[in-house]
Amino acid sequence: MKRKIVVTVAPVCHVGKEVPAGSKNPLTPEEIAADVAACAAEGASMVHLHTRDLTGEQTFDLTVFSQTLDLIAAQSDIVIQGSTGGLSTLTLEERCVCLDEPRVEVASLNMGSVNFGESVYINTLPEIRYWADRLKKAKVVPEMEIFDLSQVETCTKLANEGVLDRPMHYNFCLGTGTASNLSDTPRNLQYMVSLKEEGAEWGLNNDSMKDLHFLGLAITMGASCVRVGFEDSFYYEEGKTAPTNAFLVKKLVELIRALGCEPATPAEAREILGINRLRG
Repeated sequence: MKRKIVVTVAPVCHVGKEVPAGSKNPLTPEEIAADVAACAAEGASMVHLHTRDLTGEQTFDLTVFSQTLDLIAAQSDIVIQGSTGGLSTLTLEERCVCLDEPRVEVASLNMGSVNFGESVYINTLPEIRYWADRLKKAKVVPEMEIFDLSQVETCTKLANEGVLDRPMHYNFCLGTGTASNLSDTPRNLQYMVSLKEEGAEWGLNNDSMKDLHFLGLAITMGASCVRVGFEDSFYYEEGKTAPTNAFLVKKLVELIRALGCEPATPAEAREILGINRLRG
């Protein structure tokens, strides 16, 4: 049986990020839902969404977020991944407001602080413990966002404390985007993978990628989850931008199949990510 790969799409680019000519960045619930449905049809099994307003700004108001999930649910059974992150002035509770929406099954959990442009994206240990506790109470699977090597070991520390449950799901964030995380080199990825716990699932987010080759490398190294979408990058080949998120997913799925694997269905993704085990 061919190995199954969870394809995640993060469809909405951050406010202030330049959208290339010919690319359509979805913002309204209707636009996002239609985009996600098209991505699901191409092989995406999970969607990563922040709680945003109609302008794309992060908010603690769930109105637009819930409307978007209503429309998505009417068209596909794709896994819903929320976020406890994002550079903003929101409070701890406001940053994890997506957990109040029962359809959220997975949520990103940042495992440390990182320079972000000229500022700092702050995620202290007490804050991480707070969000991890909220995730547990909501029965939402944490996807641990890892920006540097020390944060891999932070996962082990918090699991030993009982803050995080095993087996864990790591998501390595490499690339030379706004955040000063590690650059996307095979050596850096190998270092991260070598530090993860045995038997744990892991994935890759290639921030500001210029093509798909690094995601392909991750798959050959054993990644169970890879991500594309306008939140990360508009590029699928050097110098070529995608008109839609569905186009990015299509190109990634073609690569996955060329590597002898298959994109996971939403049902298979729930099994791989431990959602079924957590929610029963």
